[in-house]
Amino acid sequence: MQTALIAAEIGGSLTIWGMFAQATLTVKLVMISLVLASFWTWSIIVQKTIQYRAVRREVAKFDQAFWSGEPLDGLYDQLGPEPQGASQKVFVAGMTEWRRSHRDDGGLIPGATARIDRAMNVAIAKEAVHLQKGLQILATTGSTAPFIGLFGTVFGIMNAFIEIAEQQNTSLAVVAPGIAEALLATGLGLIAAIPAVIYYNKFSAESDAILGDYDAFADEFATILSRQLDS
Repeated sequence: MQTALIAAEIGGSLTIWGMFAQATLTVKLVMISLVLASFWTWSIIVQKTIQYRAVRREVAKFDQAFWSGEPLDGLYDQLGPEPQGASQKVFVAGMTEWRRSHRDDGGLIPGATARIDRAMNVAIAKEAVHLQKGLQILATTGSTAPFIGLFGTVFGIMNAFIEIAEQQNTSLAVVAPGIAEALLATGLGLIAAIPAVIYYNKFSAESDAILGDYDAFADEFATILSRQLDS
């Protein structure tokens, strides 16, 4: 009841849309930018969640095929030169360099082990870029959104004091609109920032774990090839 009376007294509404409509242009731009940042953040969150789940499934499936006992040459021929999965790309990069390192007489070109390791590391680096794409946006949103909201808060409070000075009246009807739009800007900043920070940390940890799996596989694969070189 008190809220309705205040809204009637100031000639507007204290709903979210009403506060937005009554806000100054600067605060409106702040609110719009924060809402867009929030939608952008959640679109990245959904996309990365789907992507990481698919990568985990692909890693598990390839590990099963790799350790099934099937000859590596047969697995390489089955995957082809342009596989889709990230683990497959690391394996194919190593196998491709392994085959290129053989001379026509069956001997190996010197430095084969170093080239194979370098080829797999390049493949892993490319997959790292793909895995971490979009995380910078989450980090930027998480670090800047509260300050953008704070800017809107400061502007809204400043407008509240200007209204008090112009009308020489400290009643709640004069102060409420500016304070309300200020708090709304703060809330929108937190709504955008909190999920961005949480999921940035989550995806960063998942990315590091997945890349660690790739590195471990590359080391194991290099060890297998090294045994064949020694034999």
